[in-house]
Amino acid sequence: MLTIGTLQLKNWLVLAPMSGRTNLPFRLIIKKMGAGLVITEMISAVGLSRGQGKTHTYLDSHPAERPVAAQLFGYETDSMAISAQIAAEKGMDIIDINMGCPVKKVVKTGSGAALMRDPKKAAKILSAVRQSTSLPVTVKIRAGWSPEEANALEIAKIAEDCGADGISIHPRFASQGFSGEADWTLIGRIKRAIRIPVIGSGDITEPSLALKMRSETNCDGIMIGRAALSNPWIFRQILDMEEKGSFDTPDLDDRHRLIMEHYSLLTEYLGENRATNVMRGLLLLYTKRLPSRGFLKGCISEIDGRKRLISAVDRYFGNVREEMESEG
Repeated sequence: MLTIGTLQLKNWLVLAPMSGRTNLPFRLIIKKMGAGLVITEMISAVGLSRGQGKTHTYLDSHPAERPVAAQLFGYETDSMAISAQIAAEKGMDIIDINMGCPVKKVVKTGSGAALMRDPKKAAKILSAVRQSTSLPVTVKIRAGWSPEEANALEIAKIAEDCGADGISIHPRFASQGFSGEADWTLIGRIKRAIRIPVIGSGDITEPSLALKMRSETNCDGIMIGRAALSNPWIFRQILDMEEKGSFDTPDLDDRHRLIMEHYSLLTEYLGENRATNVMRGLLLLYTKRLPSRGFLKGCISEIDGRKRLISAVDRYFGNVREEMESEG
């Protein structure tokens, strides 16, 4: 179990927020796979508070995915507080403040990981959001901006002092992006230094590593991002490994069914054209490590609608089955 503020999750596994990835259809898939908490894509506080474009659609939700957290990013104290209120009104269960995104277009505004370089500003934002809502508030950070500015422990303590109910830490520096190895020892140091729940993240590529991270760091929860894109089953696998010491690997039918389920959800949410474009980008992720991907790569550019997508997917899995049967 993982408890954040007044909210008790059914387990300790969390889907990381990923821009362009953790939209409503994908969150529904991951919740079905067993995650205790899912998080929206990063949402611009400026865009949300000022009603810009379709920013509010990032808060679209469904009862089946509850509980769900809204992740906000921004540098303006007022817009962050207002956005937290909007997210609460839209039915979100947790407000998550992004202080870890290293992407240039985010940090150049002073948001994301750039906030770790300005602890006073970070404290003002945290306090304003805390005062604006009764929902649990969490913060996502990195190890710091760079090895020369390694202040994750300082920011974690500030978050706790400002009333945050939990913190997630990806122990790489913003300057690293996703290169190098995540320093799990930092997760353990933060866990020992603060009283609020600590969620660890970074390099959880297979189920055994989630259990290893929790054992080595004593963290309260595990956050999984990129690995879930090609293996959404990883949440169920971790829970099975924890309970039984082993887990099942999805077979071809499982993968085929999931692709079509995800496409159906995307179509309902985005419409056929946009759903098809999104699914084209997901096909190579869902078939990672399977044979005959050359065929799939070759026909992806020709997929321009539902009929061609279904046909291409059916032909691909038919080819894989034939290849496996001929080899076995």
